[in-house]
Amino acid sequence: MTGEDKGEQADAFIEFARANLEQGRKVTALYAKWNAERAERVIAFARGALLTDEIGQIPLDISPLALSLVSDQLSYMSPYLPAGVTASLAHELCRHVLAGAWLKRVNNLATIPITFKQHIGSYLPRTTFLAFNAPVKRVGRVKKRDPRPNLPNRPLDPVQVLVCRPDDYSLDEFNEQLTPALKAVSLNALPEQPLGPKYWGVRKYIEFIVFSAHPQALTSTPRAIRPSTCVWCRELVDGLMCPYCGSINQPPVGRPPTRGADVPAPPTKSTGEHIRPAWVGAQRQGGPTGPQQPHPGGAAPQPHSGRPVPPDGGHPSGPQPRAAQEHRPPDNAAYPRTSPAGPSSA
Repeated sequence: MTGEDKGEQADAFIEFARANLEQGRKVTALYAKWNAERAERVIAFARGALLTDEIGQIPLDISPLALSLVSDQLSYMSPYLPAGVTASLAHELCRHVLAGAWLKRVNNLATIPITFKQHIGSYLPRTTFLAFNAPVKRVGRVKKRDPRPNLPNRPLDPVQVLVCRPDDYSLDEFNEQLTPALKAVSLNALPEQPLGPKYWGVRKYIEFIVFSAHPQALTSTPRAIRPSTCVWCRELVDGLMCPYCGSINQPPVGRPPTRGADVPAPPTKSTGEHIRPAWVGAQRQGGPTGPQQPHPGGAAPQPHSGRPVPPDGGHPSGPQPRAAQEHRPPDNAAYPRTSPAGPSSA
């Protein structure tokens, strides 16, 4: 993406996308989330120039060397998987690698959170830090030349390591301390990544990525996702937002949402409120001789005595005595309220 203007910067990507779209393939663009301005502009320019929504964009918040490895792994699996599943695997692959850097200073590190103590420790001599950006983001100080307590996890054996560094920076300390702790079967040195100094904030660093070379390491990764069909473009995708059309989708049925700070737990105690069926209140408001409300089940409720209720709403035992009829309250009259001290005066 080089050139004097925005058109020249997007020319190579547009030609690449046009060639693949004409062959019936979708394009998935991976780019660094922390350096996304030019990449997002070029992708939007290509989608508008080609009038298509089959160019997906996947921002990854990982280091340059890790981004290169994840891109190679996705390119390897893309002929065997649907385009949407391949795009969904980008974030899943970041959880199966161990990516970071061997640093002497972290005071200019802006892509990974650090503490004030670590910032001050960068000015002390003979200080070494291990910074990780995948599968978790954290920075720790290497104490007593033993980096094992700093490792968040370790991929499945056999383990391979890729490293890159400036040409004038030695790997001796890295090989003496971190390589034995990883128990790696091989270590390969690569050229320095162009965006490495910008990501790590220093000129001298050793960036590394640890991954599993087991034959089933990649084949088992697609089983960890649950793709669903996008409601707009009908592509198999995993997650809420489709990387191609940008549509918002619902998660698959049967997978509960992850409970966290934004998802409250269901209540476990009763509120004390008693909910009464609607037909009970309606029958009471009609009075003893008022019209009977239909029961939701189709049959009138039976009294505790077991005697049937006449259809005209009369007393179940027959006509009431004359005295009872004279003292009967009028229809739809409000019942007097009572209190512990006696009947109300109202």
